[in-house]
Amino acid sequence: MPNENELAKIVQRFGAMRGLADRAKAESPNDPRAQFGVGVASQLLGDFAAAAEAFGRVSVLQPNNAPVLFELGLSQEYCGKFDAALKAYERALAAAPDFFKAREALVRLQKQTPERNSIAVMEAQFPGPDEDGWRTAHLGHALAKTYEDFGDLEQSLAWLKRGKARRKAFNPYDAAMEDALAQAAIEASPPAVAGFESQEPIFVCGLPRSGTTLVDRILSSHPDAVSLGEIGNFALINKMLSDSLTRPTLDADTLSRAGAVNYARLGKLYIDSTRPLSGVAPRFIDKAPGNYLLASIILRALPNARVIVLRRHPLDSVVSNYKQLFPIDDRFYHYVYDIEAAAHKVVQFDRVARHWQASLPAERFMLLQYEDLVSAQEEITRRLVAFCGLEWNERCLAFHRNAAGVGTPSAAQVRAPLYNTAMGRWKKYGALLDPARRVFERAEIEL
Repeated sequence: MPNENELAKIVQRFGAMRGLADRAKAESPNDPRAQFGVGVASQLLGDFAAAAEAFGRVSVLQPNNAPVLFELGLSQEYCGKFDAALKAYERALAAAPDFFKAREALVRLQKQTPERNSIAVMEAQFPGPDEDGWRTAHLGHALAKTYEDFGDLEQSLAWLKRGKARRKAFNPYDAAMEDALAQAAIEASPPAVAGFESQEPIFVCGLPRSGTTLVDRILSSHPDAVSLGEIGNFALINKMLSDSLTRPTLDADTLSRAGAVNYARLGKLYIDSTRPLSGVAPRFIDKAPGNYLLASIILRALPNARVIVLRRHPLDSVVSNYKQLFPIDDRFYHYVYDIEAAAHKVVQFDRVARHWQASLPAERFMLLQYEDLVSAQEEITRRLVAFCGLEWNERCLAFHRNAAGVGTPSAAQVRAPLYNTAMGRWKKYGALLDPARRVFERAEIEL
């Protein structure tokens, strides 16, 4: 039986978090620790404007606190205030010249040139002490971005490999475990029982860097839809109701217990858990990437929900994920530390996604190719809007004007009109991607 107290905490966590943040903001405006907590809570709630305000208050109280200035910059970046973010990152680096997070952020947001770069500083700092691998990961990614801006892709990938090495040692990719997880998702057979009748949720999922944020912005530009970001509530509640005792929220053991879940309760608890964020909006978007593994369970618990899974060209998926720095300790992202691991992850994703396309109802499940959306924006956007049960609205074509915060690595890209320069980037890497090609050849995936 699930721990009812822990279950209640999950369901009520957003409401409780908002209440604590509101009280701290009102009662302790000059307490740096309290206001920092307000900022962190606001980030978790997806309210990046409130987060920026809170971190701004702390930066006045502690003007040389580099971590605070970094969080201020990150929140401003998520709000689309890139000039302000750059200034905050520069202040953080001035306060602590070896603060690698600020260094990487500055490189990431600015075009590097042979005349204007920080190569010498970063190469000098790279060999320094690094207990958990994050320092070398950030500096390695910043050096890789620099050489990519120069057009030197071989050197760029070499720095990615060096920068990721320590994190890879701490978090080795377990291919057998990923195989088992994909198989368990495919074999998960929720019983034919009634779920919770709600048409509100739209689940947008898939591997990172595949267009999920783009689709989220398109749909949340509709006046009848709101984005909740990557909240992870569905997987957490499903874990607890499955009676699985393993540590990971989403693993083969949890999926194998699909027959033990009360699906009507799962659906209701999930909807209840989102209410502090979704309010009374007719539709809301949940963009947690790993939900693609739960598609059949989602549609059993919420039979009127929509699930949209994004797919991208396999080699573009490898490149974009390998280049990405996900600054969190989560087994889901262990594949980004190695090119072959990234290719294997794409193979397993593709296996699950194609199974859902063949087995789930077309009126509730959509497998969407990123390249199709970019090539035929209006046609595919109209299909998306209709699929979600919404009336057509021109705002969905002007998603780049959506002023809401974006808490993902695509924060800058989705504030510009749709462009096609991200398609086919793998082609310029040539033989450098041969290790990934061999993985796809063995899996008989066409490129």
